[in-house]
Amino acid sequence: MNLLDVNWLAVVLAALAGFVVGGVWYGPVMGKKWMGAVGLSEAQIKQGNMGLIYGGAFAFSLLASWTLAHTFDSYAVNGVELSVLVKVVTALGIAIGFILPAIGTNYLFSQKSKTLFFIDAGYWVLFYIAMGLVHAYLP
Repeated sequence: MNLLDVNWLAVVLAALAGFVVGGVWYGPVMGKKWMGAVGLSEAQIKQGNMGLIYGGAFAFSLLASWTLAHTFDSYAVNGVELSVLVKVVTALGIAIGFILPAIGTNYLFSQKSKTLFFIDAGYWVLFYIAMGLVHAYLP
């Protein structure tokens, strides 16, 4: 199995889907609550290096998307055809089983609020569902 042998269009589109979810989630849906939970004002956010922040976030999204694609491809190489539902549930399972415990542990030790945890956890669940859907329909 070649690590680069994935559907690269799906990798990019799934990363973009996660990015769109983030724009909606941290914009109109939870933006104000999130700013309050992290203790930043709109002015402080605008002072950040947006190219680095968005570029880095998209690079991480691409890595997550490629990893998900590679995971699904590893099943296909072994002759196992996964349904759309199984791919979406697998992506959800990755969010719930790996991402949430990781950020939860970090938030416990850094003493961040439960509010911030639930805002960020909600995002990661939706992010992985969106990516799972793209990879399920563009294998």
